[in-house]
Amino acid sequence: MASTHYYFASDFHLGVPSYKSSRERERRLVRWLDHIKTDAHSVFLMGDVFDFWFEYRTVVPKGYIRLFGKLAELSDAGVQLYIFKGNHDMWMFDYFEKELGAKLISDELLLDWGGKRFFLHHGDGLGDGDRGYKFLKHIFRSRFCQWLFARLHPNFGVGIANYWSQKSRLAGNKKQAALQVDFEEKWLKGYYESLHRAFGKVDYLVMGHRHFPIELRVKDLTYVNLGEWVNFSSYAVFDGESLQLKHFESEAP
Repeated sequence: MASTHYYFASDFHLGVPSYKSSRERERRLVRWLDHIKTDAHSVFLMGDVFDFWFEYRTVVPKGYIRLFGKLAELSDAGVQLYIFKGNHDMWMFDYFEKELGAKLISDELLLDWGGKRFFLHHGDGLGDGDRGYKFLKHIFRSRFCQWLFARLHPNFGVGIANYWSQKSRLAGNKKQAALQVDFEEKWLKGYYESLHRAFGKVDYLVMGHRHFPIELRVKDLTYVNLGEWVNFSSYAVFDGESLQLKHFESEAP
């Protein structure tokens, strides 16, 4: 089968809320990658793959070998991998580029396929407001902050981070879906104009971060939020003509 499809998924949050549930989620991800590998041209993992990640010069967090092995298999077969930095795993450096041949994306990625323009982003810090988070993001991404954390022994640094990861909460309650759609519609109408001014006509805005699988349309723009994999196991696929939001081994909200 020809490799013509582009796949997008986000917010796996591997590592939480427990070792057992994270391992089950990892196995589901591997099954999904097996499911799509026959026609995948590119796979976009759009942030928060891990609930915490930090690359020391010679050390990375242990675990996730099933996912890494499957991604290596796809890469060796010619599938192009894109990995976005999320707000939980922004401390990625060059490990995935060297080991998997992945393209590491720090912020937005603007691409054109099949006559369609895609604006891709994890989704954190977009639009007006949220200045407190934007300031913290700037600090955490600074070389000085990264250098400081790297001074900690991995047992201590990763241990602290994993402790706080256990306290993270996913806003994946299906009962909140109606409220989330209302929020997304208001946000999208406000963000549309700034997106158009900065990048011209965009056909698809694809992102994660908000944890609800949603597809909305404003004027000539189709917005897809990829959701997350704790509750929804949702993803999107572009077949060269249209972008569809789907669910793997789960029901839509």
